[in-house]
Amino acid sequence: MHMGTLTKGAEKWKTKKWFNVYPPELLGTNVIGEMPADDDKRMMGRIIESSMSWITNKMEHSFMVVGLKVIEVNGNSAHTELQYLEQTYSYLHSLVKRHSSAIYTVDNLKDSKGRAIILKLLVVTRDKITSPKRKSIRSGLSAFAKEFASSKESSEMIKSIIDGSFQAECIKKVANIAEISKLEIKKIELV
Repeated sequence: MHMGTLTKGAEKWKTKKWFNVYPPELLGTNVIGEMPADDDKRMMGRIIESSMSWITNKMEHSFMVVGLKVIEVNGNSAHTELQYLEQTYSYLHSLVKRHSSAIYTVDNLKDSKGRAIILKLLVVTRDKITSPKRKSIRSGLSAFAKEFASSKESSEMIKSIIDGSFQAECIKKVANIAEISKLEIKKIELV
């Protein structure tokens, strides 16, 4: 009886179709993995989570996790769009040191085409700072993020986050308030 169950399970597995998973164009064009499914319909909408360094082959992306959603299936190819990008908790936790301040921001943004974006930032200052300074940093970053997002498509914004130019601009906007030791994207999510 036990053997029959195994055979039945093995038969079901053999009927599955394997799909090559491709990242969104902004992350590259190479296959990032394979995934089994019963048919094309079961692939649509699936979320695949991966380390960004696996896709970009860059060590500096080791602590970034990317969520990709299957939006199109052609033959045995599954094409994805970026759903979210986030830093690992352990990495973010390692940035906050004693005698520094950690400031978290959460902003609901719209890109130039009206697509909703949720952006969460972590700012770490070199020294402890006062509440009014924290508030100034938060409001300065929120204003800049809204302006930045509304002038670009979400894919352009993601690109600037991956190459670090968005973070560099953020630091410039608030550097006059306090000395910033690190500014990281905690998470960006396309809604």
